[in-house]
Amino acid sequence: MAPLVHMLRAQPSLTVTVCVTAQHRQMLDQVLGLFSIKPDIDLNLMRDNQDLFDVTSSILVAMRGVLDQQQPDIVLVHGDTTTAYATALACFYRGVTVGHVEAGLRTHDLRSPFPEEFNRQAVGKIATWHFAPTATSRQNLIDEGIPSENILVTGNTVIDALFWVLDRIESNPANRTILESSLSVKLPFDWKKQRFVLITGHRRENFGAGFLSICEAIKHLAEKHRDVHFVYPVHLNPNVQKPVYDLISGHPNIHLTAPLEYEPFVFLLKHAYLVLTDSGGIQEEAPSLGKPVLVMRDVTERPEAVSAGTVKLVGASTEKIIHGVAELLNDESAYSKMATAHNPYGDGLACNRITELLNTLK
Repeated sequence: MAPLVHMLRAQPSLTVTVCVTAQHRQMLDQVLGLFSIKPDIDLNLMRDNQDLFDVTSSILVAMRGVLDQQQPDIVLVHGDTTTAYATALACFYRGVTVGHVEAGLRTHDLRSPFPEEFNRQAVGKIATWHFAPTATSRQNLIDEGIPSENILVTGNTVIDALFWVLDRIESNPANRTILESSLSVKLPFDWKKQRFVLITGHRRENFGAGFLSICEAIKHLAEKHRDVHFVYPVHLNPNVQKPVYDLISGHPNIHLTAPLEYEPFVFLLKHAYLVLTDSGGIQEEAPSLGKPVLVMRDVTERPEAVSAGTVKLVGASTEKIIHGVAELLNDESAYSKMATAHNPYGDGLACNRITELLNTLK
């Protein structure tokens, strides 16, 4: 949402109020700092050991007060977070129009990813305006009864954000040098020249047995391919931290780090050989940089990437992960086919298209 915030704030016809829930305080603050965004309203709702009941109810109640005070004409929510769902629900209760950015992504399985698929579908039921990244997302919404005139195919704003950050890095050599030095402290190998697999993982459906299988696969791959490095910025959730550090720390070519801020993460992504993930947005970001993606989930709400050939599903299966990574490390033609496939998620102009439509609303 960051590039969209900047573009909307630059419009003389719009009054823009930015509200954050701080559902994830640390990650949010990193992005706010990077994009120089100061929220007008910070609900600061993150608490230790909160579950989905706590998050949903606290956001719903807090947004009641925000809506009553601000009286907005339209509220924009993004994606599939519990913040997006609870905010949209609050708007529904108060009769406030909702615009859904990154609308129409579907797995059609409410339990996968959990709770994100439900959150996204529920927001789709509430929203009036649907900013769909792709034609497939648009068709999903039409199939669910959404009027076509309320859907705009925009591309995904995550690509706008990616290009914004990369331009910022490349246009500032001093900043690039600082990034390189910082990453070199964390990674004791020549990450700009040597092949490495960039790993992200945090999905609830992989907690427990899933992460045990994932860690077993990474350990096997690291032992089999000692000339390849495996870089894993480990999510702060204890359900992720414990199995990862218990099972795969201490290996010479496995590098576990604290979570990276967005700017160094994007810079590292640019230099990665391939990506192994259970995350969402990186399925769009990595192909924009020509990086093959193996998704450690059984289904994805981004099937366009699978159809385009930029992404393959390997599930949380030790055998499938090992086979998928090994194929891309050993088979140049398989790697090239994925690395050069067309990215279906846009041209970096999604924010322009959303802003143009909002400027037409009365």
